[in-house]
Amino acid sequence: MSWRKMPMKYPGTCIVCGKGIEVNETGLWAKGQGVKHVECDEPAELACVVCGKPAGCRECEFQDICDIPNVSPACLCKGCSEGGDPVATYRRAAAKKFPALSRRAPGGEGAALTQTKLI
Repeated sequence: MSWRKMPMKYPGTCIVCGKGIEVNETGLWAKGQGVKHVECDEPAELACVVCGKPAGCRECEFQDICDIPNVSPACLCKGCSEGGDPVATYRRAAAKKFPALSRRAPGGEGAALTQTKLI
């Protein structure tokens, strides 16, 4: 179901920012999902983990399913994803930014980038 813009009939809490939404305040509602501020519906502009430039969230093909708060430090812009070997480039950049991902965890279970030779 899509989000519907409407004045709120009841007070609620925004599922994005956690702040209150008052009665008669214009907000967005979706059955089974909750309410959110109109401002909170705007996608954030993330920085590319490789080059640091804007990742292009507003044009991203994954915008509808992206969980911005959880992917924000690990997004890749279109330019970096199209040149050369984007997976290797991403791994190198992510390993620099998040060193714990490039080490093997104790007990044999590793993180996402385990046993990957990073140059």
